[in-house]
Amino acid sequence: MLENQADLGIAFDGDGDRLMMVDSKGELIDGDDLVFVIAKAWQAQNRLKNNTVVGTKMTNLGVRHGYKNLGINFIEADVGDRFIIKQMKKNNAILGGEGSGHIICLDQNTSGDGIIAALQVLEVLVKSGKTLNELKSEVKKYSQVLINVKAKKNVELSQHQVLQKTQLEVEKFLGEAGRTLIRASGTEPVIRVMVEAEDIQVAQQSAEKLANVLR
Repeated sequence: MLENQADLGIAFDGDGDRLMMVDSKGELIDGDDLVFVIAKAWQAQNRLKNNTVVGTKMTNLGVRHGYKNLGINFIEADVGDRFIIKQMKKNNAILGGEGSGHIICLDQNTSGDGIIAALQVLEVLVKSGKTLNELKSEVKKYSQVLINVKAKKNVELSQHQVLQKTQLEVEKFLGEAGRTLIRASGTEPVIRVMVEAEDIQVAQQSAEKLANVLR
């Protein structure tokens, strides 16, 4: 990007259903950012059906606050494009996605498609006259720390009283300026501990505190 002085870069995964971009400064623009860029533009065009966007449990807290400030309804789904689509259909929404790059535009396709999603972003760029970096900067993402803890056998997170107590303490400390999410991975034997906060050090310390309870 920087070497070629390009305005932006577009990347798809192997089967083309995920999209990531890079702006002119070489900064990664993930799915959370891109869905927000599209949603804000579509809302201004009265194109955002039911004024609703579907994301997942992993959708960044800063992005959620961005939607709230715009008066856009945010619906939380489980992680995975099939769960996003399920919630989109249930809530009669046409736009949804997740940080990993799955972006679904149900008014144009029945599933996630990286090329279709990229075209939506390019349309916003052309019509707004702004750079991708400028559009991304319109929402402030919170620092996120994710720690994978090797799962112990027969660990029931809902029954782990020490973990629940510690999580409540951390959430009370963070207040509205942060959040926690602890879940078992669906693909590998680990427990994912995620903390978001405005300050990266606060997020790191809070995530370590929770992870240590599980270790």
